[in-house]
Amino acid sequence: MTSKKRSKKKSSLKEQYSLSWNFIKESKKFIFLALGIFFVFAIAGFFIPAPDFISKIVLDYVKEIVKETSGLSLPQLISFIFFNNTKSSFFGLALGTFFGVFPMIFSIFNGYLLGFVAAESVKVNGIIILWKLLPHGIFELPAVFISLGLGIKMGFQVLDKKNLKRNFIESLRVFLLVIIPLLIIAAVIEGLLITFVN
Repeated sequence: MTSKKRSKKKSSLKEQYSLSWNFIKESKKFIFLALGIFFVFAIAGFFIPAPDFISKIVLDYVKEIVKETSGLSLPQLISFIFFNNTKSSFFGLALGTFFGVFPMIFSIFNGYLLGFVAAESVKVNGIIILWKLLPHGIFELPAVFISLGLGIKMGFQVLDKKNLKRNFIESLRVFLLVIIPLLIIAAVIEGLLITFVN
């Protein structure tokens, strides 16, 4: 590849990233909406005792995840975390076409799940355990909020076919160039923490 072609390719990639970040800025009110819903239910999950049937559902879900990841090597664990988070983020974004209902449900569920698991972990291991959640959350949570926010945005504009098509294309660009890299970093950090710190 000639230097001219390399320069053109680099410039094109830089332009694509610039378009992605511009679309994120344009969509910030929807991203903050997803963030707000998430944290309201995370606080509820942490401080408000759940009814027994909800506790059972959440604990069964957590046990299933633990069972699936038990005995995995570090690369396998990182892959599992990455693909699980990528699948959730993609569906949270793409299913926004159904009037934004599913991204809002995902925001509620994931927020409550985080709050509930954090509360249970604190009961067993003390407040210091929350610091273990912080490193990968720095990268994972922004990726989640962006994908859910873009999904909600599509839901709000689903009846405007011209805008819906543009939003979907722009959202896919953001997913590939911003969300996936953030989820890769988060998966590596979480995999390392689970393997070497626990």
